[in-house]
Amino acid sequence: MISVRDLSVSFGRGAGATHAVRGVSFEVAEGESFGLVGESGSGKSTVLRVLAGLNRDWAGRAAVAGVDVASRDRRLPRIAQMVFQDPYASLHPRHTVDRALSEPLAIHGIGDAGARVERALADVGLGPAFRFRYPNQLSGGQRQRVAIARALMLEPRVLLLDEPTSALDVSVQAEILNLLKRLRAARGITLLLVSHNLAVVGHMCDRLAVMNRGLVVEEMDVATLRRAAPREAYTRQLLLASRGYDRAVAAAMVSFD
Repeated sequence: MISVRDLSVSFGRGAGATHAVRGVSFEVAEGESFGLVGESGSGKSTVLRVLAGLNRDWAGRAAVAGVDVASRDRRLPRIAQMVFQDPYASLHPRHTVDRALSEPLAIHGIGDAGARVERALADVGLGPAFRFRYPNQLSGGQRQRVAIARALMLEPRVLLLDEPTSALDVSVQAEILNLLKRLRAARGITLLLVSHNLAVVGHMCDRLAVMNRGLVVEEMDVATLRRAAPREAYTRQLLLASRGYDRAVAAAMVSFD
């Protein structure tokens, strides 16, 4: 469903260029949930933005459901949709929920907006009473449910999830993750999840790739993650860091360039 080969992304020019992604390759099967993990700045979100068509300056090959991302094919938004990290920033403050959900339908010339909006709200656990509310009338978890509903309006086969719960309280995080799991099971959606939270990836994903400084350093299945038995030293250090602050562990940390 997702194929990435030798993907490279740079920002800036010449000696001052930042190489955010460097020769990344991976594949995700249809219906699979795949994680991209790594510390902040490792290039995870940049990979998602390429696949979503939001970053158009890149090299390599990337395809979703067999459609070349570089072609800017109009079918791509119907195939893959993105859910952003911050629900407080991803919804227009002056647009109602109804307008946010109806807009993708209007852009693609799809009718029956009212019924589709109500069905999408029901699918994410929000009733019709939320339809004409504004974002400032919603909690963080409700906003993220609306963002997920918006991503589902075009009935995509792939959801690109950029830290979809990191801006939420822990109890709300669990609700959103369980919602995504239910949607995947009900619709057969393929998930590509970016996170620095290894517990989230262990709960949501079948396989994962670990990124550091724009490179994929290791791929593994989630069983290996749960056994804490990665191959690479960087991944072992990432696992140690994910367990919370420990002075001795922090003092022993090394930099992987």
